[in-house]
Amino acid sequence: MMNSLHILKLVRSGDLDIDEAQRLLEEGFSGSAVYNAAEMDKACAETAPGKQAPAAKPPVQAASLEAQEVDDSLGYAAIDLSRPSRTGFPEVIYGEGKTAVQIAEIFARMTPHTARVLATRVDADKAAYVLEQVSGAEYHPEARAVTWTRPGTQPEGGGYIAVLAAGTSDLPVAEEAAITAESMGCRVERIYDVGVAGIHRLFRRLPEIRGASAIVVAAGMEGALASVVGGLVSVPVIAVPTSIGYGASFHGMAALLSMLNACAPGISVVNIDNGFGAGYNAALIHHNQLKRDEP
Repeated sequence: MMNSLHILKLVRSGDLDIDEAQRLLEEGFSGSAVYNAAEMDKACAETAPGKQAPAAKPPVQAASLEAQEVDDSLGYAAIDLSRPSRTGFPEVIYGEGKTAVQIAEIFARMTPHTARVLATRVDADKAAYVLEQVSGAEYHPEARAVTWTRPGTQPEGGGYIAVLAAGTSDLPVAEEAAITAESMGCRVERIYDVGVAGIHRLFRRLPEIRGASAIVVAAGMEGALASVVGGLVSVPVIAVPTSIGYGASFHGMAALLSMLNACAPGISVVNIDNGFGAGYNAALIHHNQLKRDEP
């Protein structure tokens, strides 16, 4: 037997049509709070002449939310150790606002459980302490990122992501995107200082840009580079407005609005100066393409 709620779920999922559901309800199947999947299959077959009941679907074995592994032994942080199994990459440490000691202690809790750890927005003083405490950690000053990779870990698959910067002033944001993608096991080709003020510099790098599986474009001022690139390539473009520019750029708002209003299709936009978000999205696109290409 089954209740009316389960019948409704079957209708919504497409496993039961409206006429069959109505017959079941009229014949009294909704009078019990107990659900029997075998009885449901039998009922569907009996109430739909000429139709064969679908084979019962095996139950989905999903871990409960309570079973997800969390390390809250530090008190000030609840580290999500199960994130790699859900999303493919460990929890990222956001360093701004954290002390050097906190960053180092979180690193120490994470390294036994994963092959890669990334901390973003870490200044040089904090990074110096973290590198003293975490063997094998590396600091990337322009990106303000600390990375750790377990020895022997190799990049995943072929292909690459292209990271473009309109101008040299946009490099910190572009580098954050590049380091993020590299931390996620991707190869990155950096294509810098190719803004629209000297657009011929962009055109001479087009073959390299078009060969990427995803493209990140970091640009300030009016943010026009993303729209130009979007009209020249056949892969997803992730646009990052930067806070570079004179007064009326409003610390990146002008570039953000320009990118959001881009007429070229295939462009998605992340927040101002969010190189991490752009690099992460590009890496997801790249990895999913590799999965599709697997034999």
